[in-house]
Amino acid sequence: MTHGSPQIALGELVLPVSTCNPETGMSEADFRYIDLSSVNQQTKTIELDRRVQVADTPSRARQLIKAGDVLVSTVRPNLNAVAVVPNRLDGAIASTGFCVLRPNPELLRSEYLFHWVRTESFISEMVRRATGASYPAVSDRIVCESAIPLPQIEEQRRIAAILDKADALRQKRRTALQKLDSLTQSLFIDIFGDPATNPKGWSQASLGAVCDVRDGTHDSPKYIDKGFPLVTSKNLTGGRVDVSSVSFISEFDYEAINRRSKVDRGDILMPMIGTIGSPVIVRDEPKFAIKNVALIKFRPGSPLNCFIHAYLSSEYFERQIEDGNRGGTQKFIFLGDIRAIRIPLPPMPLQKSFEALLRSYSVCFESMMTSAFKIDSICAAFQHRAFRGEL
Repeated sequence: MTHGSPQIALGELVLPVSTCNPETGMSEADFRYIDLSSVNQQTKTIELDRRVQVADTPSRARQLIKAGDVLVSTVRPNLNAVAVVPNRLDGAIASTGFCVLRPNPELLRSEYLFHWVRTESFISEMVRRATGASYPAVSDRIVCESAIPLPQIEEQRRIAAILDKADALRQKRRTALQKLDSLTQSLFIDIFGDPATNPKGWSQASLGAVCDVRDGTHDSPKYIDKGFPLVTSKNLTGGRVDVSSVSFISEFDYEAINRRSKVDRGDILMPMIGTIGSPVIVRDEPKFAIKNVALIKFRPGSPLNCFIHAYLSSEYFERQIEDGNRGGTQKFIFLGDIRAIRIPLPPMPLQKSFEALLRSYSVCFESMMTSAFKIDSICAAFQHRAFRGEL
């Protein structure tokens, strides 16, 4: 409960959003379209938009959006695909897969609302109220029924400014990690050559032939308040397993999942839904089960996990993933497609040389990863305190 601020339903604080059918309501030949795949779930920004010919209008292209609107994906709310509409997309059309929240400027600031829909409180409520086991979703009505702490406009501005600064710090650390990851990729190319052309003529095999490739559960076990963590695609972020916002399952479900897909230190985890790709090496002793996540285990004779990780992090692999993507608005890839991925097989001594070079700067990398994790935790704490009126 926010100290001193009333809790008001979002529906009482937002303005109506116009809808139209571009095929009958537009004079232009094309329009800018925002669908669920346009939103980066990690950065919470609209990274992609496409121009669509009116004659090819998708059936979901119906909502006229304005700069400052807050888009909340109503599909798979656990992934928290939310974003603010930037000025460049004023007048674009959004999918009905979003609940479009247009703040009444006399009552609610857009930037304050944007930070609110990223909170664990809001996400947890949406997850709890979602329906559909294989394709969980909420309605616009459920989003608008959610209550937000509502201080005065100037206090909203102050809180949003503080959280913006925290976000900027988090983004700087994320950018530094991306540059370090680019160094790994450059090293990989220098030693093994571009996997797209395989200039050194390494023999190849499918990933499933050289590693044990499994996946976690695709069922929806019952979530409980306390228990065993269930890691999903959203928890594989920034090169690590983030268990700060996991759901919990019973010991019975935990044991059932782990009988088939037990995660061990040194394994690689890779999201299969949403941000597919983005592999993570499990570096700590795992105490969780997995859902909608690919599990790559290593056996005698397998390539080194650092080599496979670098390969699965490459642009070449990302292109393969895009080609194999089976989703529309929600990307996903089948386990069979992952097993079929072609992997070059350079000599083991060369892989070990690569491992040694990676180890030489791993201390720096781990330090930055730890720092990034601490910053994320601090930002989450700031966010929690801000909406309790404690900043």
